[in-house]
Amino acid sequence: MKLVIGNKNYSSWSLRPWLLLHAHGLSFFEVSESLKQDNIRNRLGQYSGSCKVPVLIDEGVVIWDSLSICEYLSEAYLAGAGWPENPAYRAEARSISSEMHSGFNALRAELPMNCRLFKKITLSKAAEMDIQRVESIWSKYASIDSNGSLRLFGGFNIADCFFAPVVLRFKTYDIQLSGKAAEYQASMLEHPSLVEWVRAALLESEVVPENEV
Repeated sequence: MKLVIGNKNYSSWSLRPWLLLHAHGLSFFEVSESLKQDNIRNRLGQYSGSCKVPVLIDEGVVIWDSLSICEYLSEAYLAGAGWPENPAYRAEARSISSEMHSGFNALRAELPMNCRLFKKITLSKAAEMDIQRVESIWSKYASIDSNGSLRLFGGFNIADCFFAPVVLRFKTYDIQLSGKAAEYQASMLEHPSLVEWVRAALLESEVVPENEV
């Protein structure tokens, strides 16, 4: 199984399936492609027609969407454990993951993922509203798992993977949260797989100007 990803410092979309794979100890070969625009469509087009990352390649199966990759991994390798076991929780976890997958446009635009950066910025009203929505989701759905960590719906799942880039973004831009949302962010920042991703990101030296604030 092969996962094609972009720069770890910048690629929020790549982080999501990588985190699910790494956290569950699944064996995979990692292929890293630069997100610089130089010849990017040809470079990424060799993996899928989307010319984007991430891409999962598994014995001839090619999946080029982060949520679809996570769904596939859950069904093919985790016996459905990528989502909460409770049907109601599972539906809600899918809902907030899909909301993250398709929304929060102002947050994405104004707070791009950059693990090497620490910077205060002035936000638009739209970005502030996106942050408030994320805070409300974390406050509502985070609960203690069997290891004493705060995870969405009480156990590490795809929803945590989808909000992991936001956990890092809020650290980068010093977004101040309160209550359970702040506790959830702090707990996720200690997740061993997320720590490993950040460690590798900090070792990268390539700068992609398009992804810098």
